Amino acid sequence: MDRLSIERRSWLMSRVKGKNTAPELVVRRIVFGMGYRYRLHSKNLPGRPDLVFWGRKKLIFVNGCFWHGHDGCRYGRLPKTRIEYWQRKIERNKMRDAENIASLEADGWQVLTVWQCELVCIERLTNILHEFIKMDDRGTDSPSQ
Repeated sequence: MDRLSIERRSWLMSRVKGKNTAPELVVRRIVFGMGYRYRLHSKNLPGRPDLVFWGRKKLIFVNGCFWHGHDGCRYGRLPKTRIEYWQRKIERNKMRDAENIASLEADGWQVLTVWQCELVCIERLTNILHEFIKMDDRGTDSPSQ
């Protein structure tokens, strides 16, 4: 049984944002602070990646563990009510994510997915982001201008 009324739950779910989320803003601040520049939410790429590094042909998705079904994560657990609905919804999201990533990789993009739960250790996340972004095709290690 849901502890919230149907109206309250509906209102609460309507507040969930698709972009400029708190985890995304944390990742953007880290990347910007390292000196790298990027484009946001490119409409002409599958899945509208959160951060796009056009010159490096790299992009980053920042995924919420619940909405994108992060396996083995405590934040990725399904609710106890309407289990069938949530299973279908999360599975569709996971399938769409996999299709988008496969399409992007087929076009030569390198893709990194940052999960919400990875923001617990900012130092580790910073290292992951730096290692992913730093090398371009020419083998140089400098922030893009």
